[in-house]
Amino acid sequence: MSRQLRWGILGTASICERMIPAIVGHSGSCLTAVASRTGDRARTFAARYGIPAAFASYDALISSGDVDAVYIPLPNSLHREWAVRSLEAGLHVLCEKPLALDVREAEEIEAAARRSGRVVVEAFMYRHHPVYTRLFELLDSGLIGSVVAMDSVFSFLLDEPGSIVDSAELGGGALADVGCYCINLSRRVAGCEPSRVEAASVGAQVDDSMTGILQFPNGVLARFFTSIRSAERHQAVIQGTTGSFVLDSPWHPGDDEASIRLQRHGQEDRLIRVAGSNSYSLQVADFVDACTGRSSPRWPVQDAVANLRVMDALRLSSRKSAES
Repeated sequence: MSRQLRWGILGTASICERMIPAIVGHSGSCLTAVASRTGDRARTFAARYGIPAAFASYDALISSGDVDAVYIPLPNSLHREWAVRSLEAGLHVLCEKPLALDVREAEEIEAAARRSGRVVVEAFMYRHHPVYTRLFELLDSGLIGSVVAMDSVFSFLLDEPGSIVDSAELGGGALADVGCYCINLSRRVAGCEPSRVEAASVGAQVDDSMTGILQFPNGVLARFFTSIRSAERHQAVIQGTTGSFVLDSPWHPGDDEASIRLQRHGQEDRLIRVAGSNSYSLQVADFVDACTGRSSPRWPVQDAVANLRVMDALRLSSRKSAES
């Protein structure tokens, strides 16, 4: 495809404030349309961001012929429906995490992508940042020996009661909203899928907080804590046989500079600096390359399916823990 990839956005969520500059700033992209549940909202949003076309329904956009790909920032409960319908309309799909409510829905999206021959990618922007390229180079170098364990946390205090994140019907909860990052990075650090998981959670409508353990067949253990009811905290610690790596900002590594702290017992911490970059821009570039055939997605849809399989197992463990 020699011309620019024409993007449409299904929805007007706040995350679009970060994604839109990444799309319009990419030389191979053109943001041509947005859709909302009402025409007024779509037109207001389009005027705000200079988007040429505004549609009063998602279906009208995907059937318009005006776009080649869609970005889906809708509530989690709508991901499967609109990802599948977009793929069936011949469009590529970049869908916010988690890709679906559960592994069954994710597998339906995977099957639709296979039938259509179109690309579908889960929008975990953090993993595109160059700090992770450097981290895995350091892990491969053996600087901290063999990986033994990982601890991660992603929490914040929700200040919008009744919001999408607080709604079971819309697929909210701590694990789906932010804990999925911890699961994604744990799997990547371990380099395989967990053979056993355990979890416990609290919350009336959704899982307000969850803690869990992932046991991997290569001997790596990963612990995580995620919450929408506690003080904001972001961190990932990778424990090796001879030292540890600490990422104090793993989920938003930084546009200007990122860093990895090397810790060894009895020694001062050593700071390994990494040039910053915009994770959203890198995500867009990778997606466009995949859609235009220049490369395969760095993380194909199968990774999203695998992440949801682990999340499903954690929820099941949490329910069994509550019942015992």
